[in-house]
Amino acid sequence: MAEFQTVARVGEIPEGEGRSFEVAGRMVAVFYVAGKYSAIYDTCPHMGASLASGYVENGGVMCPWHAWRFCVTTGTWLDNPKSTLCQPTYETRIVDDEIQVRIPA
Repeated sequence: MAEFQTVARVGEIPEGEGRSFEVAGRMVAVFYVAGKYSAIYDTCPHMGASLASGYVENGGVMCPWHAWRFCVTTGTWLDNPKSTLCQPTYETRIVDDEIQVRIPA
């Protein structure tokens, strides 16, 4: 069973931004949007850019290299929501002041 792993403390990720962390051998982008933390797979499927460094707006993150957009909570490809292309998402929680992410086994 996968365990939650602490990636940061509350307040270390500014509102409307993301940060990249390695969790269980995977790069994960953790975002703080509208007062909630969410986590998706950090690597853009198009050319491999870090989504955590992308521009965040209206609940989506724009890849910094070629402007592909993904929902920070569902991983949906916002440029074509009917597509089956979707970034994996990961469960997040707050324990005391720690932001934690769990990668399924």
